Amino acid sequence: MRIIVVGGGVIGLLTALECSLAGAEVDVVERGTIPNPEATSYDRHRVLRALHPGPAEAAAAVEAHHRWAEVESRLRTVVYHRVGALTVRGPGEPEASQAAFAELPGALRLDEDEITARYPQLRLPRGSRAVLERDGGVLLADRILAGAAEVLAARPGVRLLPGHQVTGVEAPFGLVRLADGTVLRGDAVVVAAGPWSRELLAPEFSGGLTLYRQTQLMCAVPPSLRGLWERTPAIPSLGTAEGAWLVPPVGGAPLKLSAAVACRPAERTGDRTAPREVRARLVRHFASLLSGFRAEWIERAEDSYYLADRETHGPVLGQLGDANAWIYAACGGSSFKFAPLIARSLAGRALGTGPRVPTGLTAVDHPVRMPGELSLAASLHHSTTGVAP
Repeated sequence: MRIIVVGGGVIGLLTALECSLAGAEVDVVERGTIPNPEATSYDRHRVLRALHPGPAEAAAAVEAHHRWAEVESRLRTVVYHRVGALTVRGPGEPEASQAAFAELPGALRLDEDEITARYPQLRLPRGSRAVLERDGGVLLADRILAGAAEVLAARPGVRLLPGHQVTGVEAPFGLVRLADGTVLRGDAVVVAAGPWSRELLAPEFSGGLTLYRQTQLMCAVPPSLRGLWERTPAIPSLGTAEGAWLVPPVGGAPLKLSAAVACRPAERTGDRTAPREVRARLVRHFASLLSGFRAEWIERAEDSYYLADRETHGPVLGQLGDANAWIYAACGGSSFKFAPLIARSLAGRALGTGPRVPTGLTAVDHPVRMPGELSLAASLHHSTTGVAP
């Protein structure tokens, strides 16, 4: 069985690895390099936490913790730093539900005094409370992608095809057309192309997706504070109205700071230079939240992009007609932490074994039906000059 995977981000690479481990031949097609530094999932580090509003999503995140340990073992390198996760609730914010909290093994509830005693570098709003998760922490995203690409390159029956832009997918025939005129043929197709997957979709589907641009500050912590910050958990929420969050400097990565207010819609991907006014707003905000923080800590301010459903702000999984072809059409803002679960589900569908265990993620467990053909602008199409086996 041959599977064609379009996209060399974390979902595409882990799906390809799952298919290969199950015995399938796999082609991975990527418009850039593999891994591609321009991919949504190519980043220094990401947060893994289990605390979510609903118990099903919390349970999925707990399962993801165990699946990432498996991925780390397969890659044979350290990519998951288990420093825990701290979710702060500011005054007036609702507490974590009992059902969601019950899904977190070994989690602790902390009041304001306990937060201050444990993490003196934080200056949080008065009346803050927090949940500290024992499991969870930081995923080294760029190392994961590089490691997955290296493992795939060494596996029999796997072809990595960087530098190839896909112009169309004919799902009923298992065909993937490339800009140079080549046509790939497979028994199943999985498209996980991140932001540019929107370019392949019909307007009635692409119109429901929004491209977002997020500014982040990458900071070098002074040597005298390095040990303190390396022991800091990942903090997906600092309990402020601005939606501030941080990722600690573990595994040689910088301290990463950002906030929901630094995320805004964008027309297209492109420039990654952070606007001066957005950078300045983040600096002012974190100067009030982190003891000793100064603008001089910043090594660089950069922008990243991700695609999300306009209503749910999450991903979209579609089946192309009645064919064995699937498009993970939007990555959402939090797909990375669930990537092993999503990849296993996509691989199960492509291999015909089905999504053996529901992920708990509504968008993945309940795909929408989409047209059986995807096509880029007609001007990019070329006549067929070859059909790859």
